[in-house]
Amino acid sequence: MADILDLTAGTAFVGGGGGDYAEAQNLLLKYTNRHGLIAGATGTGKTVTLQTLAETLSKAGVPVFLADVKGDLSGLAKSGSTEAKLHDAFQKRADQIGLTIDYQAFPVTFWDVWGKQGHPVRTTPAEMGPLLLSRLLDLTDVQEGVMNIAFRIADEQGLALADMKDLRAMLLWLGENSDQVALEYGNVSSASVGAIQRSLLVLENEGGDQLFGEPALELSDLLRQDASGKGMINILAADKLMNAPRLYSTFLLWLLSELFEQLPEVGDPDKPKAAFFFDEAHLLFDGAPKALTDKVEQVARLIRSKGVSVWFISQNPADIPEDVLGQLGNRVQHALRAFTAKDQKALRMAAQNYRPNPSFDTAEAITEVGTGEAVTSLLEAKGVPGVAQRTLIRPPFSHLGPISDAERQALMAASSMGTKYDTRVDRESAQEILAKRATEAANASAKAGASGNDDDLWQMDREYKKARRYNPDIQIKPASSSGRSRSRSSRSDSIAETFGKSLARQLGTKSGQAMVRGVLGSLFRGK
Repeated sequence: MADILDLTAGTAFVGGGGGDYAEAQNLLLKYTNRHGLIAGATGTGKTVTLQTLAETLSKAGVPVFLADVKGDLSGLAKSGSTEAKLHDAFQKRADQIGLTIDYQAFPVTFWDVWGKQGHPVRTTPAEMGPLLLSRLLDLTDVQEGVMNIAFRIADEQGLALADMKDLRAMLLWLGENSDQVALEYGNVSSASVGAIQRSLLVLENEGGDQLFGEPALELSDLLRQDASGKGMINILAADKLMNAPRLYSTFLLWLLSELFEQLPEVGDPDKPKAAFFFDEAHLLFDGAPKALTDKVEQVARLIRSKGVSVWFISQNPADIPEDVLGQLGNRVQHALRAFTAKDQKALRMAAQNYRPNPSFDTAEAITEVGTGEAVTSLLEAKGVPGVAQRTLIRPPFSHLGPISDAERQALMAASSMGTKYDTRVDRESAQEILAKRATEAANASAKAGASGNDDDLWQMDREYKKARRYNPDIQIKPASSSGRSRSRSSRSDSIAETFGKSLARQLGTKSGQAMVRGVLGSLFRGK
């Protein structure tokens, strides 16, 4: 005997097949914000279950956010069809459980950190904060301390950290002024600053700098409904993002923490305000320090009072820390394979997470369920966990599989999010302010250096070198208007000469060509 995962609140029905199937398993919307787990080995049907859940929640008016790891979930934007090659299999399942298939498309907004397969999704270093940034960059405790100092000083001096270059400029300032800040904030070594800058460079080379910038994502744009009242399904293109798993996991953790901090308390609503599905959930916790894991557990425990339903999708429940797993009241367990002693232990632990059903052995059922079938336990009245049930997953109403690139681009062009997020904005922030300060200091030194005094000339050269670290395009003002020679500077070429020779040497190299392209690109973008 099997139950149907209907997931339609308040409407249970009896499946067909001459009474071979019991009443449908209903996901009660009132208890959806008690969170959930979808687990199972590769190829057992987790993606279809996720698609079915997203459809049901959207029909109930609940906005959904999910990460599309394999690129399959874009089909939510397109109606299923009786002409599809899978229709016969879907119809067979529908007849088996007494379901009338209602093929339909769902409202979808596509997002992409790189802005290729969806609208750009950005945040700022200031919004992400030093803790998550330190995890993203895999910093040591000492380096994380330096990052905290940089953020603290930026806040105190009104230096907005809006993108990666702002953070780089702030770290540069901190390294140059480490002696001044040491007594108040603690020692800042140039080695630590250099290590952070190298980590930022690696992140930039991986394309991670695209995540940082403005306009930053507003959470309200993820919590929308369409004109018919369906909840918007927000799909983050994560197939490329998975090549940088630390970036992927840090972004999702940031999103979770932002929801927790920004959304108001709503108590115990009749349905969630939003549902978030985090695929490949083990990446959220791999290598995470205990302090961060504890915070995730705290957020998962408290965010349900803000009406947010959080679902973790992973191959094995053991991938989720026990304290977090204990917060997941609704569970859909697809098949697990137990080929080794370690697998068998994980299977027994997975079975122990379910309320036993006297009709069958839960551990045995988890190994026996086929594709599109699962062992489920959904919260019942008063939030009591239901007994484990062998459940057939209903077929999706939307298209199973990805849509074409042309269909995706057409949906993106019609979305109102394009006019808001597609064009990057670069306002005056930390880098521009620090560059302006350094340029003013250099120009003041230039005036003093006009007298030809050796010390003044040396100070002028020093200030111009500092200014160029923030802005390599500043204009050089000749200091020796009196025509006097500069004895100290004569030990080497002048700044302008040195810079010119260095540039000439680099023009023939790939790095030099890249630098020129970068400068021209920034100028054209500015225009």
